[in-house]
Amino acid sequence: MAQLDTLDIVVLVALLLGTVAYFTKGTYWAVQKDPYASSFANGHAGKAGKSRNILERMDEQGKNCVIFYGSQTGTAEDYASRLAKEGSSRFGLKTMTADLEEYDYENLDQFPDDKVAFFVLATYGEGEPTDNAVEFYEFIGGDDVSFSEKAGDEKPLGSLKYVAFGLGNNTYEHYNSMVRNVTKYLDKLGGTRIGEAGEGDDGAGTMEEDFLAWKEPMWAALASAMELEEREAVYEPVFEITEKPELDADDDTVYLGEPNKNHLEGSSKGPYNAHNPYIAPIAESKELFNDKTRNCLHMEIDVSGSNLSYTTGDHIAIWPTNSGKEVDRFINIINLAERRHTVITVKGLDATAKVPFPSPTTYDAVVRYQLEIGAGLSRQFVSQIAQFAPNDTIKAELTKAGTDADYFRENVANKNYNIAQFLEAMSGGETWEKIPFSIFIEALHKLQPRYYSISSSSLVQKNKISITAVVGSLETPGAPNVVKGVTTNYLLALKQKQHGDPHPDPHGLDYAITGPRNKYDGIHVPVHVRHSNFKLPSDPSRPVVMVGPGTGVAPFRGFVAERAQQAKNGEKVGKTILFFGCRRQAEDFLYEDEWKQSKEVLGDNFELVTAFSRDGPNKVYVQHRLKEYGEEVNKLLEKKAYFYVCGDASNMAREVNEVLSSVISEQRGVPKQKGEEIVKGMRASNQYQEDVWS
Repeated sequence: MAQLDTLDIVVLVALLLGTVAYFTKGTYWAVQKDPYASSFANGHAGKAGKSRNILERMDEQGKNCVIFYGSQTGTAEDYASRLAKEGSSRFGLKTMTADLEEYDYENLDQFPDDKVAFFVLATYGEGEPTDNAVEFYEFIGGDDVSFSEKAGDEKPLGSLKYVAFGLGNNTYEHYNSMVRNVTKYLDKLGGTRIGEAGEGDDGAGTMEEDFLAWKEPMWAALASAMELEEREAVYEPVFEITEKPELDADDDTVYLGEPNKNHLEGSSKGPYNAHNPYIAPIAESKELFNDKTRNCLHMEIDVSGSNLSYTTGDHIAIWPTNSGKEVDRFINIINLAERRHTVITVKGLDATAKVPFPSPTTYDAVVRYQLEIGAGLSRQFVSQIAQFAPNDTIKAELTKAGTDADYFRENVANKNYNIAQFLEAMSGGETWEKIPFSIFIEALHKLQPRYYSISSSSLVQKNKISITAVVGSLETPGAPNVVKGVTTNYLLALKQKQHGDPHPDPHGLDYAITGPRNKYDGIHVPVHVRHSNFKLPSDPSRPVVMVGPGTGVAPFRGFVAERAQQAKNGEKVGKTILFFGCRRQAEDFLYEDEWKQSKEVLGDNFELVTAFSRDGPNKVYVQHRLKEYGEEVNKLLEKKAYFYVCGDASNMAREVNEVLSSVISEQRGVPKQKGEEIVKGMRASNQYQEDVWS
């Protein structure tokens, strides 16, 4: 027998191992994977191995209704979940929700005519799709859109029945453009829309009522089209909550707020993104206001070593924690005080139900790190929880609030209640022992990261990200509750800790700033970076005009710093005008010394125009100063200057847009309508850019 050489042995061993693996699969190596175990390299949780064919998925699970969502902050996803529950409980539909980025769309031409697809689509920024809807939007609206079977058919979606609802903000020019464009594309491709396409308006503050007003006639139209019979809706949980008394909260397999398994095991790694934050050290922090009644924070967040990168004009996302004060209130009112640290598992009762956070975990961890407990209430949710009221009197009150829009507005919405405050007020402090915990996971948004305009230049400091944030506090006349900004007060607590306060406790909110298992130690914060289209011109010699009152000046601090650095580097830098406004020069003139330093570098190429609204007999705002400088601004625009606005969308940004149209009309001697058309053209060509919020 010939002697085996090394290569022969290697080949034989490989064959033997392959044979053993094949015949023992499922016994030794097909171990159930923790869906939160990955480092989220692709940016999405728990998708490995799941089919991207939506029709296969629906057939596997016996579904006849899919609700796709395009969501940036979680609201569209919340509406999709509500529609799924209502379709199931009221009409017997076999529903599932679907994240748009988790599926392919080439086979929508095979969508059966006895099924229906919903599209719940938020419009992000200036008419853009949300991050998870980009691929779908580019596919369905593409000039060369091609489907799997009916590639040459003019109406390939002839068998597709669909429903559509959009979430928008009328303070933006491209209001609800996602739902408008997608329905246009679907109709052109032969899809049959059931009912009217709904449009919710966050800018007018009517999103919830717009949704409620749209869905009733939609359900009637869908019931008719699919021959559905309505039945009395009863609560059917989507998630099963199981208490695990045999597990201790300190067990190293229990999630106490960690977003995934790598964080749980203390080995978090990149890439860091919207599913996987970087726990970043706060390099420094300081107070910017000289006003004891208000706070404005400047923070430098160190991202060196994380591989996180940003370019000037991008956004940083801060992952907040709910305040201990509101966590305690929530835990107490639903009678969980004695079981708050009990370990629980959360499981979807349907294979398509996506649990929004990892488990095993605890009630306390879910309420503190996972649920948006500080948000306002929806009328639909109030109606839903009426059946769990402590007594019939409270049940009748909630039923009325849930069905009467005016009564709800006066007695719930206008009082600034969050869910726990509402339950306390309705019951006089009596605990709600019958309300199932699962209903909160289903009805409340997941606690979302908050995005802030980066106020530093990547050219000047690529490894440190600056943010500028006013600490939020909203008082409404007649409302018993003051709404405290969840994230900004959390940042204030971190700033106090960094400056030596052993027990930072802004406004008695009591944040757990050390994080789960003390992993944040009071001077770290979870973050990721979101890239933005809000950018300086690639040619630094182009003039720029910037309008940014208050913390709207944040990205412009980065812009001006960048232009100053370019000038130091010997580049030719064009005229740079910044319109900045605040209340009083002595109190809230942000970065006053830095503007002087920039002036020393840029000379006549930098001009700061200020508007101090409360320092004189008349209130003067940035839009007034813009009009005063109309001649100079128009000359710069004629030299193809870029025009930027950052700040409040509903008032300031809209008025700036109107003033600029008037300036162009007056300076060029053209009708007002022509001025408006010129501004629209600037927007279309990206010469006019906004980074605004409502």
